[in-house]
Amino acid sequence: MMQQTETIDRPSQLPTEIGSAQGKLVYLTLEMTGGSTVTDLNRTLNMRKISILSVLSSLSSQGLIERSDAEYVLAN
Repeated sequence: MMQQTETIDRPSQLPTEIGSAQGKLVYLTLEMTGGSTVTDLNRTLNMRKISILSVLSSLSSQGLIERSDAEYVLAN
């Protein structure tokens, strides 16, 4: 009997400058989804939008993410 193996995308190593648990969670979510809106993050993570906006601002000021239209994506 041959076993099927499933490929699981694993996130890359987190940048060391992300200190908060919420920051890490948002960063990983953006990495795994390829980009998300604030509303998407609110629904996926069950975080308040004001908290998400604060985290996004912090990640953006560190140059880790950028805004592309309505979505936030990892910076290149």
